[in-house]
Amino acid sequence: MKKKDLFLGGGILFAACVLFLVMNLMQYVQAKESGQKENQEKQVVIKVDGEVYGRYSLDEDQVVEVQEGDFYNRVRIEDGKAYMEEADCPDGYCEEQGKINNRTQTIVCLPHKLVVEIEEVENSDDSQSEKEDLPDTISK
Repeated sequence: MKKKDLFLGGGILFAACVLFLVMNLMQYVQAKESGQKENQEKQVVIKVDGEVYGRYSLDEDQVVEVQEGDFYNRVRIEDGKAYMEEADCPDGYCEEQGKINNRTQTIVCLPHKLVVEIEEVENSDDSQSEKEDLPDTISK
């Protein structure tokens, strides 16, 4: 082995260790952020042709049937996840997109112009609403 080969191997090993540490740090920060969002509720938002069709709690198991014009889609929400259970579109790709439970995930049915996505909505606390009613400043 040459001296250059040792330096190259050491450099690759060092870069891999740094990348591993950065990934773990990012995961830690994301976990900490999700812990701070305790008072946020996740909702499933279904849009048809860009317009909101309905909002549904991700915590409640239910089946939503979307029937607009001559198309039909069935979205099932269970165990904190949403997925396209049935669709009468010609390609059926929306049924294969899997289950979603995070705001970065979506289900799209292009032939029907239907989008299923997750949004985080602040829960309303009575103490918070009382604080919002108070004035910020008092002047004479």
